[in-house]
Amino acid sequence: MVSISNNYQKQQLLSKITTNDGHGENSPYFDGWKAYANDPFHLTDNPNGVIQMGLAENQLCFDLIQEWVVNNPKASICTAEGAENFQDIAIFQDYHGLPEFRQAVARFMEKVRGDKVTFDPDRIVMSGGATGAHEMLAFCLADPGDAFLVPTPYYPGFDRDLRWRTGVQLFPVVCESCNDFKVTKKALEEAYEKAQQSNIKIKGLLINNPSNPLGTLLDKDTLRDIVTFINSKNIHLVCDEIYAATVFDQPRFISVSEIVEEIIECNQDLIHIVYSLSKDLGFPGFRVGIVYSYNDTVVNIARKMSSFGLVSTQTQHLLASMLSDEIFIEKFIAESSERLGQRQGMFTKGLAQVGISTLKSNAGLFFWMDLRRLLKEATFDGELELWRIIINEVKLNVSPGCSFHCSEPGWFRVCFANMDDETMKTALRRIRNFVLQTKGLNNIAAIKKQCSRSKLQISLSFRRLDDFNSPAHSPMNSPLVRT
Repeated sequence: MVSISNNYQKQQLLSKITTNDGHGENSPYFDGWKAYANDPFHLTDNPNGVIQMGLAENQLCFDLIQEWVVNNPKASICTAEGAENFQDIAIFQDYHGLPEFRQAVARFMEKVRGDKVTFDPDRIVMSGGATGAHEMLAFCLADPGDAFLVPTPYYPGFDRDLRWRTGVQLFPVVCESCNDFKVTKKALEEAYEKAQQSNIKIKGLLINNPSNPLGTLLDKDTLRDIVTFINSKNIHLVCDEIYAATVFDQPRFISVSEIVEEIIECNQDLIHIVYSLSKDLGFPGFRVGIVYSYNDTVVNIARKMSSFGLVSTQTQHLLASMLSDEIFIEKFIAESSERLGQRQGMFTKGLAQVGISTLKSNAGLFFWMDLRRLLKEATFDGELELWRIIINEVKLNVSPGCSFHCSEPGWFRVCFANMDDETMKTALRRIRNFVLQTKGLNNIAAIKKQCSRSKLQISLSFRRLDDFNSPAHSPMNSPLVRT
């Protein structure tokens, strides 16, 4: 009782923001990260630990980045070759950012979008990662209590990024598996009307394209419908395009900026893009976020707000040089796309061999895995029960769909680009073994008993499974999956 009383008194000394749950970390999504942190997998030091498959991180092309850094020592002010620029970069800089940095980012955004559009460097506003960019826009566009429509399933971090400190709400646009979770005009209208009936003021629509967690793209017709919808309601459109360069198969990525340039009657003051170098280049630690707005007032105000989360000038200086190297950037984008496609293909085809299907996707650092048939009951409680087995027994941190506000239980997001080949082989083997062991078991209790008895150490050879139709993609021939 004394401890409870002391904790209560301590909380009374703090602000409501710091003591509420608006950070969104009371979620299975973040619980999975904690499970990994407590028992991290390592090939030699901890081979039975939890494999992190809940982190959307792109580590497949670091060799290309490292090679460029070695070959371009002047790009950094922390090398003997680049030290002559140290003072100029280290002193105070304008909040707008280094001109060469903004120009290089604008050009990179154009190249990622296939040179179909142009971006004005003067409209680029820096922030501390996409997290800071989203919060900055929320502050600019909405008041506490106002809401943004968000198609489900959506990234759990949005609950923190847009809501915690701003007081803004997120209102779900329910999308369903029967049409591959596509955003439809009907779903948008229904969500908007439902919000109106609840006296919730909708200030905007937030879309994620390519989608996290689905790994799918919005086609041109859907994007046109979305732009038409927000114009008809006179609400803002925030387009999160941080996975734009992770597309590894057709159809190609179409930015909302293309639609804006095509639709003459579009009110461009309502259109805003969030971008980052965290996913496309694999630089989350650099904390480079971008707000690109077609609204002059938003650009002006966002620049003032950016003082709370600027990108260091040292980072700007290095990236300006890297992004301006068009030969390197073209090579990087092409090679990254190739490697992402290979890794995703190996994983999803390996799962298909044991009857696990995934939503068809062609982008992102993850895929949407369907485990509905393994649920004891088709409820979110049943989903969490299965998830706990996967975390505690199979030792894989895959994220349950309920943490993404999915409308249907049984879906899981699986990240595949944040690990080396050997870890990927281990993860795939664990999933396949788990599914094969539990095949035919009709309830969670039986699965738990089987997992406990075997400790998931069944020795299964991939040779017992059917090879892929194409020898080039056989798991036996692939260095990524060979055991």
